[in-house]
Order: sequence, then C-alpha cells, then structure tokens
Amino acid sequence: MKIKIENNKRCFVQLWRELELTRQRLESEYRRFCVRRVMRTWYGPEATDDFIWEVCYRGELLGYDLLTPPTEDISQCRTFLKALVAATLGIRFNDVNAEAMNDAYKEAFGAVDIDS
Repeated sequence: MKIKIENNKRCFVQLWRELELTRQRLESEYRRFCVRRVMRTWYGPEATDDFIWEVCYRGELLGYDLLTPPTEDISQCRTFLKALVAATLGIRFNDVNAEAMNDAYKEAFGAVDIDS
C-alpha cells in the first residue's frame, strides 16, 4: 500500500477508497473480505501476525470475520481503519480523529448521513 498513514481527513479519504477497491478486487477473486486478507493485500510480508493481531486487538475485531462492505454498513470498516491508524501511529484508538474519518467517508462515497 502506498498510502502514508496519518491522522487526518486526506489520509482517511484515501483509506476509504482503497478499502472499497480492495473489497471489489477480493470479491472478484472469490477471496474473503476480512481484516487479515485486507492487511495482507495492502502490506504484503509486512503484515505479520503480530501487526495483524495488534490491529485486531485495538479494534476488538477478529481477523478472519467477514467485513461488511463499507457502502452497506460503515461501523465495522470504520473500526478497522481506526485500529489500523492507531496501531500504525502508536496512538490510542480513541485518539484517531473520528470526525475527520466520517467526513472522509462522506467525501469518498458521497454519503449524506452517517450513523455513529
């Protein structure tokens, strides 16, 4: 993945768009859209079991559980992206800029209303 992880809207727009592209790619290859598969797709060999575990732990996610498409239900994917940003930057999960992430979602998908 070529996105530099930062805690700002510009980065989050890129992450949302890349997540949807990855979902489509995995679906076309008949592969699972789950945290583990997304991270392996984005990071390749850098997606070690420890790194994946850290992201899952921070977001209280299970690595092999299917993620719902971000355009259908934002909550799981938002949690995953927040956990990814937190783990990458070494910050607390709650320190990720949730408002910027929601604004980025609206920009990426043209959504008008987001349920928290």
